[in-house]
Amino acid sequence: MDGAKTELEELYCTVVSEGQGAGLPSPTDFKRNDPGVQALLLRRPAGRLGLEVPQVSGTSAKSQPPHAKPEPAPAETEDDPGPTGRLTECRLEGKRITCPQRRFELVANQPNSKLAEDVLEPDNRLGLSSFKDNRNDEEEVRRYLSDAYDRYIPKMVDIGLGANTMSFTAFHNAFHTMEEGGVDFARRMEQTFALLKQDKKSLAVKARYHDELPQDLSLCTVINRDIVVCDNVGTNWVFVSPSR
Repeated sequence: MDGAKTELEELYCTVVSEGQGAGLPSPTDFKRNDPGVQALLLRRPAGRLGLEVPQVSGTSAKSQPPHAKPEPAPAETEDDPGPTGRLTECRLEGKRITCPQRRFELVANQPNSKLAEDVLEPDNRLGLSSFKDNRNDEEEVRRYLSDAYDRYIPKMVDIGLGANTMSFTAFHNAFHTMEEGGVDFARRMEQTFALLKQDKKSLAVKARYHDELPQDLSLCTVINRDIVVCDNVGTNWVFVSPSR
């Protein structure tokens, strides 16, 4: 990006130069977004590089104070693919991601006969909490959406719809569209989840709806020790450990 003028634009350049920008918009389109959206777009690819996204306040982006301590990295176990959000020692092999001590297989939608008992019943809720903070506080929005997405993906896998998930970008856009329209995002997502379970009981689903595969691990991030998600903004792929 020529003439980066803000810390977010500089971070964009760093992410792209390090090979982690495959899922990001073009430099021109990136600049058209407001700082809050730019920060959200950069959160996951920057995290894969161990970089912090500058805090956003109003229309400016400021780095955290020098004395602020970064959050400690989660302790790794022998079976973990690597630090949260990073897959530096892993290989993308078509429908498989292979790591030194673990592998992940591209998940397909599953028939009900392969699902856990009662997973389609009303008691199995998505369980997102409603957003109660200031929607203009982009740091709070980022934290909320990250936690919500990390819950949403495993829940979709549980009900056999792992091949029908939203990308993080789509998830973020849905949040802002709903909240700006006066709709509680968590409540609407819960209603949608209930409808998906109801439909799943009676309607057959295809294992997959396309044959496209992710082209690079730069598109991928760790959701938890058993799930990796890859997306190119338009398409989402969920990879699950066979041990899950």
